Amino acid sequence: MSTIISGQDRRMAEIAEKVEHGERLTLEDGVFLYESDDLPTIGQLANRVNLRKNGKKVYFVDNMSLYFTNVCEEHCAFCHFRRDEGQPGAYTLSPEEMFEYIDKHYHPGLQEFHITGGHNANVPFKYYVENIRALKKRYPNITIKAHTAAEIEFFSRLSGVSYKEVLQQLMDAGLDTMPGGGAEILSDRYRKKMHLVDKASTDQWLEIQRTAHLLGMKTHATMLFGSIETLQERIQHMIYLRELQDETGGFMVFIPNAVQPASGAGLKRFVSATDNLKTIAISRLMLDNIQHIKAYFINLGTQLTQIALNFGASDAHGTIIQERISHAAGALSPEGLTRDELVFLIKGAGRTPVERDTFYNEIKVY
Repeated sequence: MSTIISGQDRRMAEIAEKVEHGERLTLEDGVFLYESDDLPTIGQLANRVNLRKNGKKVYFVDNMSLYFTNVCEEHCAFCHFRRDEGQPGAYTLSPEEMFEYIDKHYHPGLQEFHITGGHNANVPFKYYVENIRALKKRYPNITIKAHTAAEIEFFSRLSGVSYKEVLQQLMDAGLDTMPGGGAEILSDRYRKKMHLVDKASTDQWLEIQRTAHLLGMKTHATMLFGSIETLQERIQHMIYLRELQDETGGFMVFIPNAVQPASGAGLKRFVSATDNLKTIAISRLMLDNIQHIKAYFINLGTQLTQIALNFGASDAHGTIIQERISHAAGALSPEGLTRDELVFLIKGAGRTPVERDTFYNEIKVY
């Protein structure tokens, strides 16, 4: 009895051959994988790549999320965190007010402050610089991960100085690295449709990351998927990052985040588990020059995160303490996890938990 090999199967076999030999996948390959129903094969390919890169180690960091202000000039369609100045719930904290929150939650072993917030034009750029300086002075041994590339573009407009000068002033004050947010989908069509016209453009986001890398900073990159973007735009987003990584080598990790159900553009449902897993796996296959893919449990939930660790992810993020942005948009996951809970989660996926610092230096292998 002869076996008929379909065109789909043949194409998947060709991609598997590329993966086996370490050949770079194309945009067309990435779109084919998204359109394929063969999730197990996609997951197996991504798992194979991840095992080659990272073995069975899965990394996490003991970190704390901080939000100095939720006042924002932007009106991104997916955001439920932002407020206008004077609106109920709006806030802009002083360093002393932030210290009060930190000291309440501080514990030995804390490695990182993860800081994001609104684009608040009611305070000067100096406010943001002095916040970093005050944190670094009071907590000199904690890594400060703060201000997305979109925030850097806003600071440049606010202060009238270049991206490089904005970054240099923040670094002189104590900034160690940037989170990957503000990228959303790196497509001008998408950014216009999602009311991001006043936010950093695709070219600006990439240029700010390039500038940070050239200043010696290692950074993070994200993608916010699951709303109005096309599959081609998702893959092109990854290719933009891959090309910049070829140039600078400055990205440590890629974090694909699904939009949450309260987010805009009429979306009132969760992104499917299949789409989440497929995106993590395809990210691992497309981004051959970025060491880590993160399974962000805040957006995935803990059980899907465990599965994602077998679909190409090598990072489970961190303890966080109290996440606000995704939960403002309807995330149903915990606001944070303890170190023991993260270790349990990773071991439950058949992986080896590794506590790290921000820069993936190993602190403890469990």
